[in-house]
Amino acid sequence: MTPSLRPRWLLLSLGLAAQVALAQAPAPVTAVGAWARASVQGQRTSGAFMTLTASEPLTLVGVATPVAGAAEVHEMKMEGDVMRMRAVPALDLPARQPVQLRPGGYHVMLQGLKAPLRPDTSIPLTLTFRTAGGEQRQLALQVPVSTAAPKDAGAATTHGMDGMQGMQGMHK
Repeated sequence: MTPSLRPRWLLLSLGLAAQVALAQAPAPVTAVGAWARASVQGQRTSGAFMTLTASEPLTLVGVATPVAGAAEVHEMKMEGDVMRMRAVPALDLPARQPVQLRPGGYHVMLQGLKAPLRPDTSIPLTLTFRTAGGEQRQLALQVPVSTAAPKDAGAATTHGMDGMQGMQGMHK
């Protein structure tokens, strides 16, 4: 390499290294009490639950896992006397305020399960967040599978709705 190209090469290398470092920066969020509901043979859906607390304002914009054909954030809420569930494109996480993903409220919906989720195993789940500056950050989790919320799940418990395992007919 000629001496005149070295400064340019060094600048380009440093710029690429900085971009890679930024792209790999972890999401400034913690997940506690994470768990996924076990499923049975033939069941096509399940849910994952946790409490997320961001250290700065973030927006949850995506969920991915290799165990399901699709993973989305959903909301369940009463409309009159009917419980409705719908996908939400994004979920705001205010700074330092816990946001519960739990049965009967916001949760991660796993659709098109590729195999039953067996108790006492775990599944990989990657959450994608957008920062206030528009950068994307990810949080990779290993989520334990259980038939009920673990005792240490804290706020991400079954809180009045144990019927997630019967919801396979709600989404096709």
